Amino acid sequence: MTDSERGDIQRLSYDVVVIGAGGSGLRAAIEARLAGKKTAIISKSLFGKAHTVMAEGGAAAAMGNVNSRDNWQVHFRDTMRGGKFLNSWRMAEVHAKEAPDRVWELEAWGAVFDRTKDGKISQRNFGGHEYPRLAHVGDRTGLEMIRTLQQKVVALQQQDAIEHGDAEAMIKVFAETTITRLIKDDGRIAGAFGYVRETGNFILFEAPAVILATGGIGKSFKVTSNSWEYTGDGHALALLTGATVLNMEFVQFHPTGMVWPLSVKGLLVTESVRGDGGVLRNSEGKRFMFDYVPDVFRAQYAETEEEGDRWYTDPDHNRRPPELLPRDEVARSINSEVKAGRGSPHGGVFLDIASRRPAEEILRKLPSMYHQFKELADVDITKEPMEVGPTCHYMMGGIAVTRDGNVTDVKNDPVPGLYAAGECS
Repeated sequence: MTDSERGDIQRLSYDVVVIGAGGSGLRAAIEARLAGKKTAIISKSLFGKAHTVMAEGGAAAAMGNVNSRDNWQVHFRDTMRGGKFLNSWRMAEVHAKEAPDRVWELEAWGAVFDRTKDGKISQRNFGGHEYPRLAHVGDRTGLEMIRTLQQKVVALQQQDAIEHGDAEAMIKVFAETTITRLIKDDGRIAGAFGYVRETGNFILFEAPAVILATGGIGKSFKVTSNSWEYTGDGHALALLTGATVLNMEFVQFHPTGMVWPLSVKGLLVTESVRGDGGVLRNSEGKRFMFDYVPDVFRAQYAETEEEGDRWYTDPDHNRRPPELLPRDEVARSINSEVKAGRGSPHGGVFLDIASRRPAEEILRKLPSMYHQFKELADVDITKEPMEVGPTCHYMMGGIAVTRDGNVTDVKNDPVPGLYAAGECS
């Protein structure tokens, strides 16, 4: 009888175990491997199937490639304002300062970003950002990020194959593996326990360091852009080890998800549609967002459609359209219109770019959106508006961590050996 037939636990030893294979998990694993640590990457699903691919519009980094007035201080201010000043300002500062380096790093590792006419990384407008700030690859930036990070992992494995005679000697991916408990020994992390989904066999990773990078909780909601994997595993694992979570009431609902057909309700419609000129209309054809500009944002946003339209070509002398308010403001506004009886036939509102931009421009800038609506809803976004509505997208709160990513307990003391990164933190 084999070990698996007896139900024995497979035991493996690593220096670092990374739970999650999205953007933050892969980046953490790469750093651990570059530091000479034997690293395991655990993916709940197939390797490469991560919610990072839903970061379609781009990655926010104040590089100033499109508007030289952009800098990390403005990015920091935009972030704090968008979070109603409830943010962890230290984390917001780190993000604003380091984001450009992370984008340039991805480019150095092979990411192919869209370019400006003078060859710099192109940046587009997005809600809540004063300047064009999102480095992008069409409307599939997250997919390019994952591809680049996966390729970096493969490159490191190829290097290990040459140096050690084994491509998985220093970094190995365990796909379709679910972790159910973290192991502690004398107060510090000692590993992780779980099972392999295909076989049901148990597996124990012994390691002095575990990094949680499990993403969000989207599947807690009926309408969500998240796929089946995102059930708050990392948050639960952290709580079971005595760690604490913060601000879990702050769940971001992206304002634009598909609402029809029902089989794809919640599927993300990238903010890039609005960043590239798309507008929101109710059933009466009115651009209703002008009625919902909060006082704190009023000075930065246009009061008329004419001014908002001029902003796309002359942002220095005009204010941005309110379709580019922060996501929570836009989502609430859409919900208000639907409740007032001014929604679309299937309970959303209309997102119109067809009447605003030439078909060839839409196809060039938003190819994924074109194919998504054409194939799933039989809607040609170059000829007719889309029906959209709010969809659960991102967990703004998460596992409490220090600036260095060390998870903390209810007394705000670090949990030795336990770290968290990305959406779960």
